Amino acid sequence: MNPEAPDRRARPAGTVVCDSSICLVDGERGRLSFRGYDVADLAGQAAYEEVAGLLWSGELPSRGVLDSLRADLTEAATLPGPVEELLRRVPPGASPMAVLRTAISALGLFDPDAADNSEPANARKAVRLTAQAPVVVAGFHRLREGEEPLRVLPDLGFAANYIYMITGSQASEGVVRALDTALVLHADHDLNTSTFAARVAASTLSEMHSAVAAAIGTLKGPLHGGAGEAVMRLLELIGSPERVEPMVRAVLDAKGRVPGFGHTVYRVEDPRVRILREISVRMGEFTGEPMWHRLAAMVEELMTSLRPLHANVDLYSATLYRALGIPPDLFTATFAVARMAGWTAHLLEQYRDNRMIRPLSNYVGPPPRAFVTLDERR
Repeated sequence: MNPEAPDRRARPAGTVVCDSSICLVDGERGRLSFRGYDVADLAGQAAYEEVAGLLWSGELPSRGVLDSLRADLTEAATLPGPVEELLRRVPPGASPMAVLRTAISALGLFDPDAADNSEPANARKAVRLTAQAPVVVAGFHRLREGEEPLRVLPDLGFAANYIYMITGSQASEGVVRALDTALVLHADHDLNTSTFAARVAASTLSEMHSAVAAAIGTLKGPLHGGAGEAVMRLLELIGSPERVEPMVRAVLDAKGRVPGFGHTVYRVEDPRVRILREISVRMGEFTGEPMWHRLAAMVEELMTSLRPLHANVDLYSATLYRALGIPPDLFTATFAVARMAGWTAHLLEQYRDNRMIRPLSNYVGPPPRAFVTLDERR
């Protein structure tokens, strides 16, 4: 280690890189709020479209504003012909997140405001990106299943249309409400790594589609958004209650990570977990598949007895999405669909008062040394 370099263990954690009025995460007290509203008050009472409007504008929309926003989202929920054709050409076995990342980049080529980085243009892009993301995810899924993509139905809301475009059936009110709540809970989470990546890209004044593509690429990683799918894969491997303890202990004995536990910010239970836990058990019973929730609850009980770790948002969002009929490899893409409102809200804020984000590294390489010519090297 370079003796002149600072000790990496002394590197400060939680360094502030920007001012933001969008989201507050209080990891010590287990609180989460959007624009001052506790997420527990928003979840189950405000539809995803309302929360998107809140994140973008700073205020919950009135009925008239909400009606207009819903109309804008419905109108924007179409893909240009070349992007639709792109979805037909990607390999059916492609990662849904890779497809979404690629499609978002392609959408930037055809966006009518592509060359305009003004605030009104970016506000329109935020609506279009939020409306188009579920169309991409659901459309790709339908095509790989040998089915034609479905168009949004104007009389359905955001969550109801997402379920419809994936499954081909209109869901019950209870199912729609459950998904709506999950989308709200995932809509934003301050400067998580994907949001930070988006803001770094935007700080160079790169356009919104590039910044969102950076966020999607970051969320794709198994240590971030990919953890939900990993939870479901573990539960599938466990398969039955009697296998919970030996399987979990085997992972821990191998120094592995049990997905769905621990968080870099929360020191107490993630406030979203309680809400998702309740919805997960209800939806499991409603759909006739309570086993997945039961296994997750058993894993949680065991883990909390073995490690000082709390469950995080991925544990019960996985069992909930499974109960709603969303395939496990679409879990992370569904996370991205929900987070699009938050990402774009942060981008609007970044563009509004921009300073380029350029952090420093902690150099641990060799100290200064003299150049050695090619003939002298051994």
